[in-house]
Amino acid sequence: MTVAQKILAFYEALDVPKKLPKSVITMNPYQDKEAIPYTKLFYEKYYNDSQERTVLFGINPGRFGGGVTGIPFTDPVKLEEDCEIPNPFDKRQELSSRFVYEVIDAFGGPNKFYADYYISAISPLGFIQNGKNLNYYDIKDFKKLFEKYAHERILEQLDFPLNRKVAYSIGQGQNLKFLKALNDKHKYFERIETVPHPRWVMQYRLKRKQEFIDEYLRTLTQAKN
Repeated sequence: MTVAQKILAFYEALDVPKKLPKSVITMNPYQDKEAIPYTKLFYEKYYNDSQERTVLFGINPGRFGGGVTGIPFTDPVKLEEDCEIPNPFDKRQELSSRFVYEVIDAFGGPNKFYADYYISAISPLGFIQNGKNLNYYDIKDFKKLFEKYAHERILEQLDFPLNRKVAYSIGQGQNLKFLKALNDKHKYFERIETVPHPRWVMQYRLKRKQEFIDEYLRTLTQAKN
């Protein structure tokens, strides 16, 4: 099987975390007949091989990005303009997607970036509460709800294959803390590094954006060394 086939099989088999509060809505584009063809086009375009990649773990998909397209940090605009995959989705931009694709452009474009890196999330499915994005770690008793779920999802992805020397947390707060705790317990990777969350950069540090793009390039390039 190619990496693309393994990734798509993983996504299509995803189930919803058990015992979520009733007020929490789960987004699953991989069960959406309109979305999944475009998810397939993306992975077949960039992951149609068997080579190892370094993984970056985000938090969970957002309702204007991966929650629509099925591709982490990729909104319908970037899917069409940067990945050259025309799609019928509402062309609303996501702040995080804008930043990530500026990083990808600085790496030399999607072909070059995705040949070396794979973006995932601690929860591959996204959540909405009261019409707004909800981070998995903002759900009450999230450790009890997500520890086993996240562990099983990480194990399933190791076979893609992933670089076992280093993995990255996208986000330097709760996401990093939770991923490190899982890794300390289960030893998926030799070490966990971190990069700033794109939304934090775009919302609170926009004037310093280029600094953070440079930080991504510098930090991620260490994975090759």
